[in-house]
Amino acid sequence: MLRVGVIGAGVMGRDHARLLSTQVADARVTAIADINLDGARAVADQCGAEGVFATGEELIASGLVDAVVIASPDALHATTTLAAMEAGLPTLCEKPLAPTVEEAADVAARHAELERPLVSVGFMRRFDPGYVALRKVLDEGGSGQLLMTHSVHRNVEAYPGSPSSATITNSAVHEIDIIPWLTRSPITEVLWAAGRTTTLLAERTDPQLLLMRTAEGVLHTVSVQVHAQYGYDVRCELVCERGSVELPNPPSLNDEAPLIFNSGLMRGAQYAADWRPRFETAYRRELTAWVQASLQGTVPAEAATVEESLRTTRVANALVQSMDEGGWVAVPAAEAR
Repeated sequence: MLRVGVIGAGVMGRDHARLLSTQVADARVTAIADINLDGARAVADQCGAEGVFATGEELIASGLVDAVVIASPDALHATTTLAAMEAGLPTLCEKPLAPTVEEAADVAARHAELERPLVSVGFMRRFDPGYVALRKVLDEGGSGQLLMTHSVHRNVEAYPGSPSSATITNSAVHEIDIIPWLTRSPITEVLWAAGRTTTLLAERTDPQLLLMRTAEGVLHTVSVQVHAQYGYDVRCELVCERGSVELPNPPSLNDEAPLIFNSGLMRGAQYAADWRPRFETAYRRELTAWVQASLQGTVPAEAATVEESLRTTRVANALVQSMDEGGWVAVPAAEAR
């Protein structure tokens, strides 16, 4: 049995604690940490955890946990991950690994010095049945060579007070991670664009259009709208030589997510209020794989690595640079700091 501590008792932390305590075998949530102790106690009561702490560092040092899930605010991810690494604890860190390239590079460099890998990063789409099926289509090659992809990422509403760059660093990082994973080709060049922006969100440009080119010359478009109002909506279409293949919308609620091959003309949709119902299966699969790998002293083969997450941060940083300066921006090589 793996004793798991969850650091962060917000929406994401609560959901991880719920899944670990009700739907993931061989795991027991034993401790919760959050600066809001009342919130931490409420989550602990719900999942039967005996330890409640104000900081992640206190939880890590408590002796109550064998592994940790980090679901605290983005700015705390790097320092908490480093503390967990130093304690030798298997760690699942929610995306992003760190908000800046410098912090992510520091974590990656120190992680590379460990005797064995300890850290996985929570890009859960890699575990989603729909995205897994899309990758299989590309690997099998039945639809011909990939020519282009189109993705849509829309949230009901944005957290207040965040700048336009947060659309990239907090939301679009999912597409920045999944596109190289789907195509097995790294993103090498990016461009940010926008037109008319909503009047409902004064502090940031919304929607935004991201263009990304991978090493094989394939162009990928991502439309991101974080204050769309109507529902949580994630789409992905592969444009191939012999047709297109796309995620079902809405997705199947079971573990077998059929793909839509464009041979018909009708579709219906019902949208969730946020990401949790849409990716419930992905989160459960991600946590299950992480628990089993942690018990075996390794990390899940399917999960995003520290090095891949550093690359995602580099791409996001290049997109912010394109936002600020205009034009196409090359993604720095791995050795650049």
